[in-house]
Amino acid sequence: MIIVTTDDIPGKKIVKTLGLVRGNTIRAQHIGKDIVAVFKNLLGGEIHDYTKMMAQSREQALDRLIEDAQNLGANGITGVRFATTSMMQSAAELLVYGTAVLCEDE
Repeated sequence: MIIVTTDDIPGKKIVKTLGLVRGNTIRAQHIGKDIVAVFKNLLGGEIHDYTKMMAQSREQALDRLIEDAQNLGANGITGVRFATTSMMQSAAELLVYGTAVLCEDE
């Protein structure tokens, strides 16, 4: 699966546009880790637990995006974008979306 943020794929010709595809996940951090994060926020610096959680969320959302595209018969996804939304205190949604395409070598 070729995944790009651009509208075309270098070296490939898009022969069919299959439509919007997406993948998302909603994650919440354990309350104990939130308390540690509050103290870290006061002192400054990276909050490693949140960094790790968001990295895992991105990978899971990408896996779901790819699955959605494969279900349409795509071999590429163009125009990929990420978005995040706070769902409630200590919970966030990570959404990735793009356009599923069928492409071939030029």
